[in-house]
Amino acid sequence: MTAPYSPAPHSIQEPPAVDPAPNPNTLTQLLRSIGAGAAADGQPWPERHPLRSRQIALADADCALAGQRVVQELLLAAERARQNGDPDQDVGDRVMEGLAMACLALHVFIQERVRPLGVRS
Repeated sequence: MTAPYSPAPHSIQEPPAVDPAPNPNTLTQLLRSIGAGAAADGQPWPERHPLRSRQIALADADCALAGQRVVQELLLAAERARQNGDPDQDVGDRVMEGLAMACLALHVFIQERVRPLGVRS
């Protein structure tokens, strides 16, 4: 008796599943697009030789600016999601107000740190 012919086993190649395009109006997608488009101007600080206390104040301001950028990106993305996204993407009025208040508080802190020593508004 002869054995029936059977081809060698091989894997079946299926085309990759096409993922649906992500909704551009979700909070996370909006944060990604906002973060990808912002850049600093790259100019050096105009003071030549700041004192040590001034260097610390500028470092504090730099840290607060990074925090303010994140809060403002969240605020902008939340507003865009509220306007253009699905209702489940809306964070609510209290969160929006809290983000706006955080922006204001960080702005005041930064303004105090960046202002030259001895100058009051």
